Amino acid sequence: MLKNFVKTAQPDKEAVKAALKVEQAKLAANQMRIKEAKLPVMVIFEGWGSAGKGSVMGEVIKSIDPRFFRVATMDAEPTEEEKRKPFLYRYFLEIPEAGKFKFFDTCWMEEVTDGVLDGSIDEETYAKRVKSINITERQLTDNGYLVMKFFFHISKKEQKKRLDLLLADKNTKWRVDKEDLWENEHYNECLDVYNKYLEDTNRSNVPWYIIDAKNKKWAELQVLQFLNLGIDTAIKNHSLAVPILQNTFPLKPMPLLDEVDLSKSLTDEEYKKELDRLQGELRALHNKLYRKKIPVIIAYEGMDAAGKGGNIKRITAALDPRGYVVEPIASPEPHEKARHYLWRFWNRLPKTGHITIFDRTWYGRVMVERLEGFCSENDWQRAYNEMNEFERELTDWGAVVIKFWVQIDNQTQLERFTDRQNTPEKQWKITDEDWRNREKWDLYVDAINEMLQKTSTVNAPWYILESVDKKYARIKALQIVVDELNKACKNKK
Repeated sequence: MLKNFVKTAQPDKEAVKAALKVEQAKLAANQMRIKEAKLPVMVIFEGWGSAGKGSVMGEVIKSIDPRFFRVATMDAEPTEEEKRKPFLYRYFLEIPEAGKFKFFDTCWMEEVTDGVLDGSIDEETYAKRVKSINITERQLTDNGYLVMKFFFHISKKEQKKRLDLLLADKNTKWRVDKEDLWENEHYNECLDVYNKYLEDTNRSNVPWYIIDAKNKKWAELQVLQFLNLGIDTAIKNHSLAVPILQNTFPLKPMPLLDEVDLSKSLTDEEYKKELDRLQGELRALHNKLYRKKIPVIIAYEGMDAAGKGGNIKRITAALDPRGYVVEPIASPEPHEKARHYLWRFWNRLPKTGHITIFDRTWYGRVMVERLEGFCSENDWQRAYNEMNEFERELTDWGAVVIKFWVQIDNQTQLERFTDRQNTPEKQWKITDEDWRNREKWDLYVDAINEMLQKTSTVNAPWYILESVDKKYARIKALQIVVDELNKACKNKK
């Protein structure tokens, strides 16, 4: 892309000045349009050192009410804490709310290309990261985001001229670092790496816009024109359905819920013996996980009153409280609802060596949100593939992902609801919504069956816990967790 870039003829100074006024006014008006349409806009500025990204960004945002934008400056090198999270974690947390702009002074490109140039990223890692970036950008646009990517391009000669000018003034020399000087000295090598990255991440839904950055005002005009055009197009297409992608993940066969044998049980003696044994094993494994820096995500879903809470307690009882957290997931808060539905789960991921247990999960998208009409049919149909992609991102990072569906039958649920209703100290556990959901039992069963069939992947399969006998379900969950963590510890030196 960079090597074949053909500059557009630059208008004269007066024409640029006049056009800038028009585009600045358009952006000011578009800001209100995106607010009304609840369109979240990501604007990513990448480019050569001293190409003028920061100064152009400063001019562009003058046309926008400061209450409706934020600027994120992403360092190429993640912090030590960020290195203990997935590659995309720190970027995904920065995505904007609906109806607002987020301007990125560099984003995920710089971390990848710098890694290639300094040799810290090999070809396999590069390919994985590019794939993750393409998937993430597609997911964002599929979920209503406008993602605009600009690369500020200048020649080696122009860059050298700008660096020399900055270095010559004691008040600006601080703006030049050794990476800028290295980049100019190795311009052609950098050009090859940047060009490959741009080609590998240039997609029709999220294209790259190459900005001729030799002249600051001309560069600003190009950005404004592309940005306004992008907003116009996005608002027109905002309500269109998105194509559903074919599943390409290997799946593990799952039984239908009606086929699950719920008669399995344990005696009190068997239960106590196995509980002591498995909790002892899990306690020892937690230390190994921390030493080997293996992150663990345990996801619980199930029918109301199925026994998720008691199941979780038997696992956490064996863990060091400094090394785990339980995340109870309720209805999204307004700031969560205003972002991609996976954002609040990215926000809660463990760091390496730690365990996060989710009491309800991202699968609400294809259950309660589907059945209660909180998202469109296109949204929840698309979500199966998006959640498989999310979990693949986690397992590629090195996480152990264990997903439990806790199952009971209709009659058992009724008995437990009635018990809660009639027992004062348990009444807080039962709500009118629980009773309303019972009326949709069959609809939920259909939705759950579809979910289990489409998202039980080889890398993150579902495990059904037969929980009419809670003791049996607890021991089965502990055994699965112990087995999976043992396997992970053996596979990582």
